[in-house]
Amino acid sequence: MDGFSDLAFFTLLAKQASLAAAAQQLGITPPAVSKRLAVLERRLGVRLLNRTTRRTSLTPEGETYLSDGARVLEDLETLERSVAGSRATPKGIVRLSATLGFGRRHIAPALSQFAWRHPEVEVQMHLSDRPVNLVEQGFDLLVRFGDLPDARLTARSLAHNRRLLCAAPDYLARAGQPATPRDLAQHACLFIRESDETFGTWHLHNGTRQETVKVRGPLSTNDGESALTWALAGHGILMRSQWDVADAVRAGQLKVVLPDWNLPSAEVFLVFQTHQAHQRNLPAKTRALVDFLLEAFASYRVKGDAVLGAW
Repeated sequence: MDGFSDLAFFTLLAKQASLAAAAQQLGITPPAVSKRLAVLERRLGVRLLNRTTRRTSLTPEGETYLSDGARVLEDLETLERSVAGSRATPKGIVRLSATLGFGRRHIAPALSQFAWRHPEVEVQMHLSDRPVNLVEQGFDLLVRFGDLPDARLTARSLAHNRRLLCAAPDYLARAGQPATPRDLAQHACLFIRESDETFGTWHLHNGTRQETVKVRGPLSTNDGESALTWALAGHGILMRSQWDVADAVRAGQLKVVLPDWNLPSAEVFLVFQTHQAHQRNLPAKTRALVDFLLEAFASYRVKGDAVLGAW
């Protein structure tokens, strides 16, 4: 049984950037983590981690111990869940990552309700405007927009969403309404620097044609709310998700530009690391959160029309 305990310890340790970060997760001191790692390495007779005062990295033996050990732990958890059956109570820590704007506006209120329903589950929400690697950064769930880059991950549709081009009526009165994607090159456009998208290049298609347009503008930011503020003030044309601009469009504060053209996918997915066929083997705590969020966002999975759907 010590072997299983060591596997769980090392799996957590390997996901952290440093021994200090691992100690914080475990609730013990960094020297205690270092001592336990040294005991494990002596027992195995190999070095598992290269460590400096700032960072750690896996040795080849450490990579083998981590990858094969993770499968052993997963098999053990699967066995225990199959024995416990549906009576397993959701409990423990679930780490979830989402984007800043969507996380604040939609995920955080949902998690507030989840916490009342499942008091034994501790949700750690991480919001970031930078890309997140579910596996490498040790998250249980990821709220992601657009297509999935990794076929090994499982995704469930959380909400229908699409990107729109929009601008304030006074801007369009001044600058004119674009008739084709190429007209965008003559307009002031507002940019959001996020994820790994190419800055200043917009891709549009209408089913038969594809257009790639290099656009320019007076303002850019990595914050969606700031860009929306500029668009409302009449500074130019903004590309933004339906969930973010729907209220302003319905209120007449923004008008959709080139409505017959589509932009890159912005569907909202819940992503987790398991094969679809074995989704029932998710830990009870993770499955409870997945099921809750799917229920909470059910009305948002109906594709909308001119009123921009449930948003």
